[in-house]
Amino acid sequence: MLDLNKLAKKIPGMSQHLSNEAIASRLRLEKAQKLLEEAKEEQEKLIEMQAEWGDRLIFSAAKPIEPIDTAIAIDTSPESHSVFATDGSQISPSHHEIAYCYLINIGRIMLHYGQSLHPLLDSIPEVYYKPEDLYASRKWGIKTEEWMSYRRTVAEIEILSEMACRWVKPPGAHYDIPNLAMVDGSLIYWFIDNLPPEAKDAIIPPIMNAWQQLETLKIPFIGYLSASRSIESVNFLRFAACPHEFPNCSVNCSHLRDSFNEKLPCQAIDPLRDTNLWSTILKPGQRGALWESNLNILKLYDESQRVYFCYLNVGTEIARIEVPAWVAKDKTLFDRSLSIVLSQVNKGYGYPVSLAEAHNQAVVKGGDRARFFALLEQQMIRAGLKNVGISYKEARKRGSIA
Repeated sequence: MLDLNKLAKKIPGMSQHLSNEAIASRLRLEKAQKLLEEAKEEQEKLIEMQAEWGDRLIFSAAKPIEPIDTAIAIDTSPESHSVFATDGSQISPSHHEIAYCYLINIGRIMLHYGQSLHPLLDSIPEVYYKPEDLYASRKWGIKTEEWMSYRRTVAEIEILSEMACRWVKPPGAHYDIPNLAMVDGSLIYWFIDNLPPEAKDAIIPPIMNAWQQLETLKIPFIGYLSASRSIESVNFLRFAACPHEFPNCSVNCSHLRDSFNEKLPCQAIDPLRDTNLWSTILKPGQRGALWESNLNILKLYDESQRVYFCYLNVGTEIARIEVPAWVAKDKTLFDRSLSIVLSQVNKGYGYPVSLAEAHNQAVVKGGDRARFFALLEQQMIRAGLKNVGISYKEARKRGSIA
């Protein structure tokens, strides 16, 4: 039980810290705005420096495809269009439950506008209990709980692709209404970078195959990031802040790299986030410049699937919108996709309604978990299994004599 009286004594110190941080953040933002003005004047030069010295940098910066101070108003979405979205949830495995297994539940959403069609709102559950599902990942040093989350990522995009492709191009039919496929979160799968080769071979191909199916049918695909913590575009300003003739980090600043108390000359605005800077430039309904991500993990992606992104002021926040390269390079498709995204946010009162509903369909609540294990227990007893029950530890935690 949380002792609120003791906790209350800790709050003043935290409040003072946050107040000091707010002042420091405002100063960093002012510096960033000045660097932005400098970078705007010599953007092409900085891009050339980035290309030439990229292999000797100690930070990753995105490459601007448009003027970095771009602010473009988003058009109204098409009257008739369809939106597809998925999100996932899970029940993690526990040795204290009646059976060691895990469940992944994927929420599916298909919404149609201006077409007099019924929506689709449901979920697809899958139970994993076989040894290859529970223990195969351990030979790669990956815990079952981690592997479950990777499998969930794969399931989300596979189900999204299958749903969208079946609707857009059913056998023997032609469907030409504007559409958009959406997922909650980044299209840059960070976890892949640390996986051993065998594990990557089990995860990457199904994801990229699903992406390829969407590309084949020209179904635009975006990742929507709320409250993004990224600094990829702000890092581009470090080229303008560099005091050296060439940004050769490994030589110029090698003596400072291991210091915890001293920042590099180009880190004057750290840890300012992208969203903090672009919130001072973008008005509601406007998008910022298009950027190409240069993260190393993207070397595992096909050329047409490299990730581009922009920031969009949706009114309630600055959202990061990620798209594959083939969407970013098709201006008509890209602009139309952003108009649908903005429409979804407006309909969802600050967050895309399709993603919110996908989450609601996917989420596994406490009551759902209890019913799942109750159903499993019934089936195990019917199958003739004996001594079916939870561990004494779990039973004791669920009750109290105090």
